Amino acid sequence: MTSHLPVPAAGSSDPAGLFVHDTVRWLERAVIGLNLCPFAKGVHVKGQVHYAVTTTEDPAEVLELLRTELGALVGMSPQTRDTTLILLPHCLQDFLDFNDFLEKAEAVLDAMDLTGTVQIASFHPQFQFAGTDVNDVTNCTNRAPYPTLHLLREESIDRAVEVFPEAEAIFERNIEVLEALGMEGWASLDVGASPAGVMVTAPAVAKGAAQ
Repeated sequence: MTSHLPVPAAGSSDPAGLFVHDTVRWLERAVIGLNLCPFAKGVHVKGQVHYAVTTTEDPAEVLELLRTELGALVGMSPQTRDTTLILLPHCLQDFLDFNDFLEKAEAVLDAMDLTGTVQIASFHPQFQFAGTDVNDVTNCTNRAPYPTLHLLREESIDRAVEVFPEAEAIFERNIEVLEALGMEGWASLDVGASPAGVMVTAPAVAKGAAQ
């Protein structure tokens, strides 16, 4: 099942809403709070970020949702929906499986003739750069509470780069920020899955949770 949700209020009892709430907390405290992405704040405060939550455990169903969300994104104006986050709290929990799945996601983008129009970025709670230790804090640049597909408009990226000419330096700056923060500092941000969000990831509870 899939839910398309606005940002929920804190304390929401809706399981799908909890997944979005955790993701927004990560966005506000880490991505925006640490300025890991200078472009994120604008679309967030304007309400131009769309959240889609699926409770499926089947990667094939995720691909179907990806097709739907890609079509919806390009069918709307950026002022209405600039970017989309697809949250997968029950699927592709293993990072290597998730990483392999990204090739299939890119194939969907290509099949829909959207390469060059939309980019698919990815985040995962177990994200790990090749050659790094699992506890290396630099991996946190791509860690989110749940496996996440981020759909970005190429034209929006181009506009953002125009007003931030040193965009290529963002990654290096982020590494410096996280190394200064350390794993203890990252943990203090409390941007992982909340206890409530973890509890409702049990399949017996979550399959019928999102309407």
